Amino acid sequence: MTALLDTPPLARWHDLAHDHGVAWTELVLVAVNLYGIRTPLGSRIRLLVRVAGERESRVVVVPAGRPDSPFELVEDRLCVDGRTLARVERRAVDDAVPGYLRCWDGRRWRAATLNPNARSRCTGCAFCPTTLEDAVDPRLRLEDEIAALLAGLAAQLPPGGSLRDLDEVTISTGCFHTEEAALTHLRTVRRVLTEHGLSPRIGLLTSVLRSSEAFAEITAEIGPFLLFLTAECASRRDVLLKASKASLTPEEMPGLLARARAAGLQTSFTYVVGLDPYPVMRDFLRTLLPHCTVFPSVQVYQSHTPLMDLLRAGDAGDLAYYLDIRREIERTAAPRGLVPERWRCYRPLWYSTYAGRALTGPCR
Repeated sequence: MTALLDTPPLARWHDLAHDHGVAWTELVLVAVNLYGIRTPLGSRIRLLVRVAGERESRVVVVPAGRPDSPFELVEDRLCVDGRTLARVERRAVDDAVPGYLRCWDGRRWRAATLNPNARSRCTGCAFCPTTLEDAVDPRLRLEDEIAALLAGLAAQLPPGGSLRDLDEVTISTGCFHTEEAALTHLRTVRRVLTEHGLSPRIGLLTSVLRSSEAFAEITAEIGPFLLFLTAECASRRDVLLKASKASLTPEEMPGLLARARAAGLQTSFTYVVGLDPYPVMRDFLRTLLPHCTVFPSVQVYQSHTPLMDLLRAGDAGDLAYYLDIRREIERTAAPRGLVPERWRCYRPLWYSTYAGRALTGPCR
């Protein structure tokens, strides 16, 4: 390890890992999510990487073509200052696809993600890279179209696999602008799943489900259900978010999650680390975590262009910012029994350890 750490960025990263009690592997993966890679391979690439000295490979989806990044892709090696930090076992341009399988337990896929409202057509939030991705996702609204998507997922299963193995189906980018539109789509998804003999928990990333009446209807007609409230950030919401998200204030979110949980729903949220000043981020997350039944999707903000660089909070260009909030979240979430599921997020703050303990379970 010493031979790897005699260049300025690597030496500083080594000190950060030591000071924060973070494994070297995790620091490298958080850093590549933050800084991206110097490579001409599109604006956003999906890599299967194995950090030097590790037995396990991880999928990362990172910005490409970042000339100021310390990371460089040299053939199948991920390097910093000419030193190989990881091997790249597989690479691909990240496309906006209509659905994909997740949570591989070594024998079966246990989850799937659907993008039912044409993710590539989403007008989106300022920080989101969706508009940079190539579009290969048709708009899916009718029952037969969703059924065709399920058939496509079934064709990707390993021998002996079945869609009945799925414990969860998550609707990732619905782009529903009203509560009723989201409810209508959820009813359709549940109906199609039932017609195919499937009964997984449905998850939805959204900010438009807000009323107690909607939560009661979901419990009665659509559940089991996991609400991922798309919180994203606490500051500059009118600038960073589309109107349907920005209309929900940070002060309203804890109560919303509490009401959803009281109605019998599983609850969580999504948050982008790097958009808020550190004190704002810390205090905001402290208000949301007590109302979660599932560990939140806490994602590293990724900048793909010089314009997107300007959206990052002033103190968020330093790797220490991310390691500090990682430790703070552990202090708040771990005593509540909330533990990251490694397969849920491609740009997380946790990979192999959490609150001093090893993370296990599927990682892709």
